[in-house]
This record gives sequence, structure tokens and C-alpha cells, in this order.
Amino acid sequence: MTTLLNTEQINLTIKRLAHQLLEQHTQLHNTIIIGLQPRGVLLSDAIVAELKAILPHTIIPYGKLDITFYRDDVRSELHQANKTELNYSLDNKQIILIDDVLHTGRTIRAALDALQDYGRPSRVQLCVLIDRRYSRELPIQPDYVGKHIDSIITQKVKVHWASIHGVTEVVIA
Repeated sequence: MTTLLNTEQINLTIKRLAHQLLEQHTQLHNTIIIGLQPRGVLLSDAIVAELKAILPHTIIPYGKLDITFYRDDVRSELHQANKTELNYSLDNKQIILIDDVLHTGRTIRAALDALQDYGRPSRVQLCVLIDRRYSRELPIQPDYVGKHIDSIITQKVKVHWASIHGVTEVVIA
């Protein structure tokens, strides 16, 4: 196993991503941040916490989206559903989807399908911690990236968080 990002690098990356989001979404006007269940939520929680530290008097619309039953592989595997917490209409809003690792693009395709149940956004952008850019099966590209990596399809990229795994890091095996 090789460490791609250590705790300090992840913390710096989260700060950078938060600032990049604010560059494009000044004061987060008309913007909703949505973390993808389950692993994208840990990253989105950290980014939203950073945004709140930068803009302490700003309400940051934030939700969590479960895409389990929108996936195209749900029939072949048993999935544990998570909770969707999205108390906003998405009509004419700018949406920032956040996930930990962009691999084949199928999770994001499922998220785009799921979003339609909550309205019609004016724009959807994607923020990821890790972009495995050469393993894409669908034409989906992130707008905000923590780190691009080149890996082969058989390698596994895992994001560990201290709250669950005891250490915050990104590893490849």
C-alpha cells in the first residue's frame, strides 16, 4: 500500500477546494452543496466546515444524497441504503456534488439521475478529492479536483478518515 496523501496534505487540499468553490460561487449565492452517500459525505462535511470557517455568518445550504437505488449495478450486488438529507428544491439552483474518488463515473451518473427527483438545477458541478482520470467509463469530468492520479483498473484507491479508520489519508493498493 502506498500513501498518496497524508493528513496534512488532505487538510491543505480541503482548504484549497473550499477556496476554489468560493472563487466560482461568491458567497455561495443560489448554490447548494451535496455530499454523496456514503464516502463523499465525509469529504463534503470537511469542505462545508472549512467554508463555514471562511464565511462564519453565511448560511451554507448543504445536503446529503443517497444514490443506492439509482445505480446500474444495484441488481447484481446487495447495497446498504443510506439516508438522503436534502431539504431544498433544486430548481434553478447551482449544485456542487462532492464525492471522494471519481473512478468510472457511474456513481456520478446515478447522482445526476437522483437529482432529478428534487428539481431541475440550473447547473451541476463536481468536486472530488481524487480523480482516477484514466479509468473513466462515462464522459464525466470533475470541475474541482484535489489530486489527479494515474492508476490501473485493478488498483484500489481508498480514502481513510480519522473518525472511522483512526487516520486520515489516501492510499492506493
